[in-house]
Amino acid sequence: MHTLAYKHSNAHDDSIWACDWGELRTTKTIDRGDFDKGDESDEEVQELSTDCIVTGSIDETVKIWNYDKATNLNLDKTLSEHTLGVISVALNSDASIIASSALDSTLMLWNTKTGEKIKTFSIGPVELWTIAFSPDDNYIISGSHCGKINLFGVETGKQEQTFDTRGKFTLSLAYSPDGKYIACGALDGIINVFDVLSGKLTHTLEGHAMPIRSLCFSSDSKYLLTGADDGQMKIYAVHHAEVLGTVSGHGSWVLSVDFSPDCKSFVSGSADNTVKVWDVGNRSCLNTLKEHKDKVWCVKYNSTGDKMVSVSDDASINIYSSL
Repeated sequence: MHTLAYKHSNAHDDSIWACDWGELRTTKTIDRGDFDKGDESDEEVQELSTDCIVTGSIDETVKIWNYDKATNLNLDKTLSEHTLGVISVALNSDASIIASSALDSTLMLWNTKTGEKIKTFSIGPVELWTIAFSPDDNYIISGSHCGKINLFGVETGKQEQTFDTRGKFTLSLAYSPDGKYIACGALDGIINVFDVLSGKLTHTLEGHAMPIRSLCFSSDSKYLLTGADDGQMKIYAVHHAEVLGTVSGHGSWVLSVDFSPDCKSFVSGSADNTVKVWDVGNRSCLNTLKEHKDKVWCVKYNSTGDKMVSVSDDASINIYSSL
């Protein structure tokens, strides 16, 4: 069971469409020696970690938040170089870099600690949507209105590879944790799975009748979870390209899904204004959370799976904790 631990109302000036949760690590040097003598042998280096939540809004900003259960959610930085609404954000594996994409057709990289923009990718007049880092943090993938998935080098800032679905607008995509597959969901309800090494399409998954708003891989890369406008969520076995189960229970579109780190549960956010937590084994709903007043566009677990974050058209950020 999960319960609302903290709610930050009016976190942005408009709808919040994207979020991500990572663990940012920093080091702090403590001098325990004689300060006058400068005895470096008595210096101690401590590694600190901070729960870092990133949000993207239609108000054209990306915000970096620090979460602490004692002080709750604190705004660290506001990044405001996009000129239209931010629709997707992603943190790399150590949360040191943020990627953001917006309706202005720009893809930007930011330094999480300083808030400085690292680079802007020259995408051209192509509509961007969901973005994601590769597991090794060397690449970023993005979907486009023409159905192609573009892979960009983080260091080079250039397009390195293209995966062509030969389909419709790519609304959602995900990189498998083992780095072998890229999956994408389209406007027509079709899911395509590509082999990264060969660049070839390995599976085309059917089952949804409407746009795939969100999808994600399990932490062991064996399963793919999808959510769509038909109000259903499906779990697929990646290697066998078969549906293992279908779950329904929302009263409207499923806008976001995320597997827990231990793969025993998953969370969903919907246009019915609710967040639901589900048991993977028996496909049952464990929890329905009704604290949002409008569409829930994005839901994410933290790295340990004991907390979740959700963002909404009501411009609020909700943090949930497991009991």
